[in-house]
Amino acid sequence: MNKQFAFKNCIIANKNNSIYRQMIIYNVTININDEVHDEWVQWMNEVHIPDVMSCGLFTHARMCKVLVVEEAGTTYAIQYTAKSMNDYEQYRDVYAPALQAATMKKFKDKFVAFRTLLEVVYEHHRID
Repeated sequence: MNKQFAFKNCIIANKNNSIYRQMIIYNVTININDEVHDEWVQWMNEVHIPDVMSCGLFTHARMCKVLVVEEAGTTYAIQYTAKSMNDYEQYRDVYAPALQAATMKKFKDKFVAFRTLLEVVYEHHRID
């Protein structure tokens, strides 16, 4: 039996416990210098990520620590999920320049960042 249910821009296929969503993940990977690490983590959680979310174009955000030993600093991946490419592009064009400039001003020469854009193709969930 392969029932499908519409759910907020999603199609859920029960047969394989698969979920197809039309979503975009904007991933920012940052290696932060040890001397400003704690200040940066606090600023990201209390200021920057809330500022990005207040643009209203992402449905959720997560901050992940990359589990690898670095020669210097600590690496994090911050992932913002948008419902569509249009939402991401609006963020990129309207809001990102000022938010990225604020980060550069506060932590200049203390981090290295690169950005990756991902399209969610499928998610698989175990259903208990």
